Amino acid sequence: MPLSNSQYDTIIREYQVRQIENQHAVDNRMREVYGKDERLKSIDDAISSCSVVQARKLLSGDVTALSKLRRQLSDFKQQRLDILKELGYSEHYFEPSYECPDCKDTGYIENERCHCFQQRAIDLVYTQSNIRSILKNENFEAFSYDFYSETDSNPATGLTSLETIQNAVSDCRKFIEEFDVSFSNLFFYGDTGVGKTFLSNCVAKELLDTGHSVIYFTAFQLFDILKRNNFYKTTEEDMIAAHQNIFECDLLIIDDLGTELPNSFTVSQLFLCLNERMLRKKSTIISTNLTINQVAEIYSERTFSRISSSYIMLKLFGDDIRIQKKLR
Repeated sequence: MPLSNSQYDTIIREYQVRQIENQHAVDNRMREVYGKDERLKSIDDAISSCSVVQARKLLSGDVTALSKLRRQLSDFKQQRLDILKELGYSEHYFEPSYECPDCKDTGYIENERCHCFQQRAIDLVYTQSNIRSILKNENFEAFSYDFYSETDSNPATGLTSLETIQNAVSDCRKFIEEFDVSFSNLFFYGDTGVGKTFLSNCVAKELLDTGHSVIYFTAFQLFDILKRNNFYKTTEEDMIAAHQNIFECDLLIIDDLGTELPNSFTVSQLFLCLNERMLRKKSTIISTNLTINQVAEIYSERTFSRISSSYIMLKLFGDDIRIQKKLR
């Protein structure tokens, strides 16, 4: 994820603050427990001093120093654990509560940026942070089948609105489960208010929670960013870097395709974006109120061919859920 120096510094400072907060939390826990049993403080002091003593012996040529140190540390740690249990504390009570246990809130795993750093860069560059608050309410746990009819059916499939959404949810869950082993894409289409965006957000939440990078755009936002990158970047390198973010994230969501003003630029950029992501085996979710025929007419047969051959096509139908909620 290309970042300016100031953006990189901003993220690093956030990690540093988090590390300081983690250490303060650990220090507070230690003071709390030390106040309940002075033996713990004595044991921790003994661990520190014996490590220094044995290290000096090792440097002086005492080949038994290391094995002695290991035995002493093992004994001290067991005593420490026994006391913690007596006091009703977990053996992990002194360990920091990391926001990202994979990198321990450093942003890096060895010399590589952690997935949490990559997503933070996306959030910063594309101001995606509001997505987090949306996903607290729009996820599989909050999903309800109550708004889908058990009687209204699609003549083309014979399935009711309820059966259709149940199948769609099943396809979404399979998409998530196989995300790292099987490349696929999702295309939601149907009338306004039938759950297309909600389902996209459900998928986004699950993948974000498992450390994948996700970028969400409305179609208008996507084409606006691509336009600015094409026409207002000062160097070709900057333009390529900006496109790379969109091409390389694990999941790109393009919501409300067709609500932008379609023209030759948007048509060509959509094909470029979808084609590049397919070549790189990066998954995409598209949602639209357009019909299949309208997609082909507006965005060209070439683009529609890419979609129809490489996306799981999920047509949803039913009464507008937003209106149903207002009437209840």
